[in-house]
Amino acid sequence: MCGVVGIYSKDKDISKQLYYSLYSIQHRGQESCGMAISNGEEINYYKDMGLVGDVFTPKKLEKLKGNMGIAHVRYSTAGGSNFANCQPLVGSVRKRRIALAHNGNLVNAQTLKDMLEEDGYMFTSNTDTEVILYILARYYTGNIVEAVKLTMDQIKGAYSLVILTDQELIAVRDPHGFRPLLLGKRDNGEYIFASENCEIDILGGEFIRDLEPGEIVVI
Repeated sequence: MCGVVGIYSKDKDISKQLYYSLYSIQHRGQESCGMAISNGEEINYYKDMGLVGDVFTPKKLEKLKGNMGIAHVRYSTAGGSNFANCQPLVGSVRKRRIALAHNGNLVNAQTLKDMLEEDGYMFTSNTDTEVILYILARYYTGNIVEAVKLTMDQIKGAYSLVILTDQELIAVRDPHGFRPLLLGKRDNGEYIFASENCEIDILGGEFIRDLEPGEIVVI
């Protein structure tokens, strides 16, 4: 389960669009939710346990300013139901902030986690999403797309990812296409990555296509 969404707009705040998108896929996870938004300089985020309508009040949304962002509703599969496992996960690498939201499960998560812990990484959650974030950070040397490619060479299993930096919104689908990830567009130049059509429909957008297995799309 779990649901993800990513939205890019040329010149408008998109926190409400993310909110409505999450609301439309609440059925994919009711344990926790969160969103991370970039204004081109920094990433602000908020997440908590509970339903979308309870977590994101109008005051909370007002503080999340930016023209691109990602969001997540969680149904726990790997990792328990607690705040540490809420997504998106946000971290810093080489003076850049990166946020990540994930739908799916890795079959080699424990092996990768053992390797990272031997290298000195300390985990704050027990989700395989944090493993992906640290593998991504390990390979990042300035080019986020190359880091994503190298990460995909390491992680095995089912995953759809939406990744946010201060400059890019990135969507990734696993090489087998186990988990859905769709691309949509609105007439005002907004692009939408979504787990389901309903996220695009609720914003009045048009479904363009499914991401291909193994595809990386950068906006």
